[in-house]
Formats: sequence, C-alpha cells, structure tokens
Amino acid sequence: MKLSLSIKILIAVVLCNALGAGSGFILGSPLSEWYQNLNKPFFQPPSWVFGPAWTLLYTLMGVAVAFIWNMDPSPLRKNALTLFIIQFLINLTWSPIFFGMQNPMLALVVIAIMWIMIILTILSFFKLYKLSGYLLIPYLLWVSFATVLNAAIVYLN
Repeated sequence: MKLSLSIKILIAVVLCNALGAGSGFILGSPLSEWYQNLNKPFFQPPSWVFGPAWTLLYTLMGVAVAFIWNMDPSPLRKNALTLFIIQFLINLTWSPIFFGMQNPMLALVVIAIMWIMIILTILSFFKLYKLSGYLLIPYLLWVSFATVLNAAIVYLN
C-alpha cells in the first residue's frame, strides 16, 4: 500500500513533534532548578518562547522530510533522508545533555555538530526539492541562535 503525500506529511509532522517534545521535556527540562539558577545572557528569550518555536520548527521539518520521503527512491533521496535522520537524532540528544546531564559544554559541541548536519541536510534537500530545503531555513536560523545562546551560557557559568 502506497501512502499519500498527505498521510506522509501527517506521520512526519506528528513523529517530529512527538520525538522533539519527548526529548525536550522528558529527558531534560528548561524548567529545572539547575537551569533556572544559571547565569544567562541578556538576549535569552523568555521560557514560553521555546515551546511554540520548536513546535513550528518540528512541523516545518516534518513537512520538508515528507516531501523527500514521497519522492521515488534514488541515491540522492537516500542520502537526503539519511542526513535528515542523523541531524534529527543529534537534535534529540541536545536537551538530555544540556538539561539532563547539566553539561552545557558538551551540549555546545553537540549543537555545533548538529548545525553542520542541518546545513548538509538543507543542501541535500535543495538538490531534490527546493521547497524542502527552504522549509529547513528557519530551523537553521533558530539553531544558529541557540548555538550562540549555548555558548553564552558556557561563558557566563
């Protein structure tokens, strides 16, 4: 049975959001006492911004990857999906490392690797379907900001 694009989008969006929420709130939370007591930079957004921002980003990621998933199998498609999965798995490790292990320095290394993998994913998506690449640009921008924020927290603490 071949799934329609709409079903693939639904599956990918739900999966991205569910895994992202699970990683962010079950395996490590910005609501922890440890995090609340850290010195944070002046440009730290309020805590309520992160939930809606990540929900939007995971939704865009789900739509982007569903378009690629819906394409006919090819080596380029396989590479793009592999890069997406790798960067997504790295994404899922950041919160447990930063919040759960309370290790901002290791989290900074992880987010830097994630940033590189996002760029590689975007480039591979552009080769197949430009809209999928464009849908990941807000994610790259947010992770760029989060990298600076993570680095500032390491510096201030």
